[in-house]
Amino acid sequence: MVQLKKVLSGEIKLKKNLSFPGAVVMPEPDVQVITSCGSRIPAHSKILASASPVLENIVERRQKGKGSERKIPILGVPYDAVSVFLQYLYSSECGEDQMDKYGMHLLALSHVYMVPQLKQVCSKGLSQRLNVENVVDVLQLARLCDAPDLHLKCMRLLSNKFKAVEKTEGWRFLQNNDPYLELEILQFFDETESRKKRTRRRRADQNLYVQLSEAMDCLEHICTEGCTSVGPYNMDPCKHKGPCTKYSTCHGLQLLIKHFGTCAKRANGGCSHCKRMWQLFKLHSSICDQPDECRVPLCRQFKLKANQVRRGNDAQWRLLVKKVISAKTVSSLSLPKMNKTPVDQHLQSF
Repeated sequence: MVQLKKVLSGEIKLKKNLSFPGAVVMPEPDVQVITSCGSRIPAHSKILASASPVLENIVERRQKGKGSERKIPILGVPYDAVSVFLQYLYSSECGEDQMDKYGMHLLALSHVYMVPQLKQVCSKGLSQRLNVENVVDVLQLARLCDAPDLHLKCMRLLSNKFKAVEKTEGWRFLQNNDPYLELEILQFFDETESRKKRTRRRRADQNLYVQLSEAMDCLEHICTEGCTSVGPYNMDPCKHKGPCTKYSTCHGLQLLIKHFGTCAKRANGGCSHCKRMWQLFKLHSSICDQPDECRVPLCRQFKLKANQVRRGNDAQWRLLVKKVISAKTVSSLSLPKMNKTPVDQHLQSF
């Protein structure tokens, strides 16, 4: 930084005969950058113009003027921030210490003078330095400077640590002076919470579909291969002594089938357990593509009835079948068993 100032101010004269071939001698500065404190920083108009289209327009206007001394005012920020800004235009480098001290000023300058590389560097640097105390100020600047990534990270920090931010002076100033931004923040909180609820609901639904898919596989397993205490009429289930390790729902489903076969209320519609078993049989029938060969009870009867009767909730039932088939396809690709969900709890609630 000191070296750059000396070069710009002419205190260091570059030698004409340098030790490496192709070296170019830096010309004398031909423009003065005026800062807020009235100080002047000598600079080269061609370098400024090549780095910023805004400065290029200013330089061209100054060249058309009558005066021999060309000035470019860069106001509203400290002298040192302007110096660091000019250093970046010359070297495309910005140190961590400079970002710590002048990051917000540099973001504003990069936006005003359209230096996208510096704007990206500042946006990333400020996002890494966000904290409870400065997040409101950085958010306001990010909105003014059209920095969406930085704006989003500020919003997320506000959402996660709002109780602490609410006690800061920056938040109180925002409430008194920028009600529109306060409303935008509160709307973001509401939308974020709504998205979280929708995500949790979708995950819960997906877990339910996966468990129903496993219950369908388990039902075919029991009715085709037989398991611990339940199996086809021509197979002795007593040969299977140990608990089933193939499906987590197997034990509960066996209990449900045994209850369904002996329940006295089944002829009159059955109890809640019987109704659940009817639903599982119906769901299996809707998924099964070989009802004539299927060994699951009532599969063919449900299939024939479904082709004859169209109920009001038929569309809703078809959607459920579609979701279970989709979950079955996905679960077939991921072999590890999932944690138990309400379906398992219902099957084992005897």
